[in-house]
Amino acid sequence: MSAPITDSSIVDRYLELGLRMGRHIDGFVDAYYGPDALSQRVSAEPVAASDFLVASAGQLVVDLDAGIDDDILDASRRRWLRAQVTGMHTSARKMAGENITYVDEVEWCYGVRPTFRDESQFEAAHARLDAVLPGTGAIRERIIEWREAQAIPVERLEAVLRSIAEDFRERTQRQFGLPEGEHIVWELATNQPWSGFNYYEGNLQSRVAINTDLPVLATTIGHLVAHEAYPGHHTEHSRKESGLVRSRGWQEESIFCVGTPQCLIAEGLADLALEIIAGDVPDSLVAEHLRSNGVAFDPEIAHAVRVASESMDAVRANAAWLLHEDDADVDDVVAYIERWGLLPHERASKAIEFLTSPTWRAYISCYVEGLPLCRNWVGGDPARFATLLSEQVVPADLVSA
Repeated sequence: MSAPITDSSIVDRYLELGLRMGRHIDGFVDAYYGPDALSQRVSAEPVAASDFLVASAGQLVVDLDAGIDDDILDASRRRWLRAQVTGMHTSARKMAGENITYVDEVEWCYGVRPTFRDESQFEAAHARLDAVLPGTGAIRERIIEWREAQAIPVERLEAVLRSIAEDFRERTQRQFGLPEGEHIVWELATNQPWSGFNYYEGNLQSRVAINTDLPVLATTIGHLVAHEAYPGHHTEHSRKESGLVRSRGWQEESIFCVGTPQCLIAEGLADLALEIIAGDVPDSLVAEHLRSNGVAFDPEIAHAVRVASESMDAVRANAAWLLHEDDADVDDVVAYIERWGLLPHERASKAIEFLTSPTWRAYISCYVEGLPLCRNWVGGDPARFATLLSEQVVPADLVSA
């Protein structure tokens, strides 16, 4: 057997498995900046049969449990890899046509078991919103009118993005540190199922795209920048490339695959990023950047609405459950999101695009389950948030700690 390209034959096989699966599922490999020899090898192969991928993932789990390369992989690193491979194994089984329930798919891919939230929590959020929103009349019409009035003119969007990003980068540098040479290129995108996306390209570089299919709102722009960039995805990727891949030689971190617990940690910490960098009331800070770029914004109302409506994030998780566990009709689920999420038809339909994407169908749990998991574990402690940014963590670590 030839010597491994990385420090471990297990890691070689892990990277090859992810790259092979990426040839089946568009977007499955979210980022790869590992050894060129491995990617070239996989690119030169015929596309692997799904049954072969199932067997490869299963054998990798067996070999991890058997202690292969135990002189190289310590228990923590091996545990992280096993959780990742379990997610890949689940995706490969679905790819091969195995019937796996939605709740099992989420648990085996992402390390948490989803639950269906009682709509009473959404009713309570509606009542809170009714108390803080200006005007009178039906709550859905009022929140839609108020929310859509927060649209940032497209011609001012890039300036607002750069202003907030520069501020958040400075704060992240002071609080956590950033590797020298890290950089982000910002761009606007269309015809995508997501609102923002971080394309991590390796060498400490990201390309962050903001989707303008629907108007980008002043109420969400701070969250988008923190989530995708500082101290969210870009910060995590660049710190782990610098600290884990370059310094320790842990090449398993050089691939980022959808359908793995790595995603739940990443989305949970990224959703937590705004309050970590700007405190419990970030709206006033964001308002300064909006106003300096000619965008009117009332931070007091925005804060009240954000706090009142936070539990409504789970509407999208319920919608995914209805689609994939209960096999509900798509039009009925759009109506469900409109009713309980208090969204106009266009935004509810955009949410469905994400939930029905073959790549992203189960991904919503990374946000809905990941944020409270990370928030509870961090407990407001920047040192714990820094651990999420810098170390290999699995969801079970955050539950048991």
